[in-house]
Amino acid sequence: MITRDAELAAAYRHCKAIAAEHGRTYFLATRLLSAPRRAAIHALYAFARGVDDVVDHPAGAPARPAATRLDDIEGRLRAALTIASSSPRSASGPGSGGTSPVETALIDTIDRYRIAPEHFWVFLDAMRMDVPGSPLFRDRYADMSELREYMRGSAAAIGLQLLPVLGTVVPVAEAEPAAAALGEAFQLTNFLRDVAEDLDRGRIYLPADELAAFGVDEVLLAHCRHTGRTDPRVRRALAHLIATNRALYRTAAAGVDLLQPRVRPAIRTAAVLYADILDEIERGDYAVFDRRATVPARRRLRVAAAQLGAGLCSATARRTHDGLL
Repeated sequence: MITRDAELAAAYRHCKAIAAEHGRTYFLATRLLSAPRRAAIHALYAFARGVDDVVDHPAGAPARPAATRLDDIEGRLRAALTIASSSPRSASGPGSGGTSPVETALIDTIDRYRIAPEHFWVFLDAMRMDVPGSPLFRDRYADMSELREYMRGSAAAIGLQLLPVLGTVVPVAEAEPAAAALGEAFQLTNFLRDVAEDLDRGRIYLPADELAAFGVDEVLLAHCRHTGRTDPRVRRALAHLIATNRALYRTAAAGVDLLQPRVRPAIRTAAVLYADILDEIERGDYAVFDRRATVPARRRLRVAAAQLGAGLCSATARRTHDGLL
């Protein structure tokens, strides 16, 4: 008979494999965290990735519509969390209710770190905005306000899920605005990097009014995708949106010092490396229609090593300071 601990360990290993395969930047950054926090981050990532796959890859999914599958996921999660809240963690089986390995690890993470469940309902609603036929569906965004409404669930909610896992030196509520901003910064970077892929799926995750200010419309974006060449007007619009994106990273940066000292290097690593994608877009002369901007492996390792070194120096300084008091 498989014990609860063995099933849970296998579930977390499954999440780790997903994070290693699909989230290179995040996976590298988590190497700077303690093992329990690292496992929890892998569970959160794997869940978000799985839901995203339901929405973005319906062709390879079961015959049931994506909206139905999202409803099923939410139903299982709500039921499992209800059981977890009414039973000691050691007494509730991780796979009860037909949950998948990812959901098993996620439920344990939510319970262990007391993550507010509403962050997951907001996230799932944002994913419904990507599903044709859903009452919430939207594949175009008139302005940044509309786009931020989407990112509140698709990105800011992720940052808020992470906070209890990472730990803060202030009340969690004080750290939430910066955490939400970092989630939005990561998401907007994805949108700028993945313009071509999103167009192929019939979606545009960039504010139409800000594109129009540079003479860019949907027809021009489609032309750029067809030719693989970035029109000068699109180049200027992307430069503007990259500046907007960097402002979000600056807003989020101040919040890193609100986290527990031991996790700061990991979060700084993720923020620096994700912001580096913007640098790569610029270096490639905004050629986002025929290639996907990626940060070279050597750069990723160098940044992680530097942040780890800074974290070790900081920890040594704290211990020395404490020893002198």
